[in-house]
Amino acid sequence: MAFWNKWFRKKRQKNQTADDWERIVYDREDVDFRSEEQRSRYVTNCLEQIAEATKELNLFSEEYATVTAYLTDMEEIEALPGAEREALNGIATRLLTVERECERYRDKKDRMSDSEYADIRRQEREIPEGIQKLKECENYSVLVKHDLKKLDRERQAFEYRRSDLETTMDNFRGMVVIIFTAFIICMILLVTMQFGFDMNTKAGYLLTVGAAAVAETVLMVKYTDRERELRRVIRNINKLIQLQNKVKIRYVNNTNLLEYLRMKYNVDRSEILEDIWTRYQQEKEERKEYAEAEAKMERFRNQLITRLTNYHISDPVRWGDQPGALLDKREMVEIRHELILRRQALRKQMDYNTEVARTAKTEILDIANKYPEYAEEILEMVNKYEQ
Repeated sequence: MAFWNKWFRKKRQKNQTADDWERIVYDREDVDFRSEEQRSRYVTNCLEQIAEATKELNLFSEEYATVTAYLTDMEEIEALPGAEREALNGIATRLLTVERECERYRDKKDRMSDSEYADIRRQEREIPEGIQKLKECENYSVLVKHDLKKLDRERQAFEYRRSDLETTMDNFRGMVVIIFTAFIICMILLVTMQFGFDMNTKAGYLLTVGAAAVAETVLMVKYTDRERELRRVIRNINKLIQLQNKVKIRYVNNTNLLEYLRMKYNVDRSEILEDIWTRYQQEKEERKEYAEAEAKMERFRNQLITRLTNYHISDPVRWGDQPGALLDKREMVEIRHELILRRQALRKQMDYNTEVARTAKTEILDIANKYPEYAEEILEMVNKYEQ
């Protein structure tokens, strides 16, 4: 009966999207958790996903804290008492007036606008690193997409071979039925001829049994070879799935980081940001000629920063570079909107990595629960990996 079930068991069906690069797949169906090698490889893969997600989560948390602190500063400023806010606005107004006086020095053609210059100046400390990060993300995106497409092609090839093997094995099983049916029919005819017509059918028996035995043996050998190859193909598919999961996490994190950097610097490519940075550096050198006006403007800026420091603002320098935001509610709203979008983008990345780590941890715990005899070993692997 076991032999019969082996030959006529149902094929497993899988419907998966080849280009689904974001969804993490856990496929235990072809994993023998009683095998130490397969069990260890599967759990290690889950632990590596947790480590990758945790690493990315730590990177995004610092930027998220900075953006949140900036939003908190805006709330602190808007909550200042009337007299304090009036004094702050007075300094901001004088600073803004001096900045406008300096505009006559900036009438030279091809100069950067004040808003563009101010935007770059606010991010001056971050842009060189931002250019490098953008280039790395763009280059890495090309490599990861190439790897994913290559893995997809390999997996599709194995899936095609798997389907072909399963079809061939189905055909072999059908041929077994045909041969067995033909054998029964021949035996019935021989018995009828022997007892009904008193004929000598000994040679017929020998030929029928021999032919059936030879045919069944050939089919068994071919079926066994196909079955062995099918197991090897399934193992390769599982390895590709595990490798795809790792690459998918890197692809999603890199894509999200690339989108965030483009939104943060308001550019589509690193070449554009690099060109803006070059123009900014030239502009900065030219503005040194206006040292006197700049010195006056700097004095008011220092006053504004000092007062903001007294209000326990976490980053008063940032507000010193944009006094207009303190006076214009519309500009303040625009800044808040931009920060909220940035924080949402960061939260999306943090939530994704949190979910990846949580799902992988749940997967490990579920395996430990379903296979309690290996629970201690699995938990020991988790402890070693965490250390």
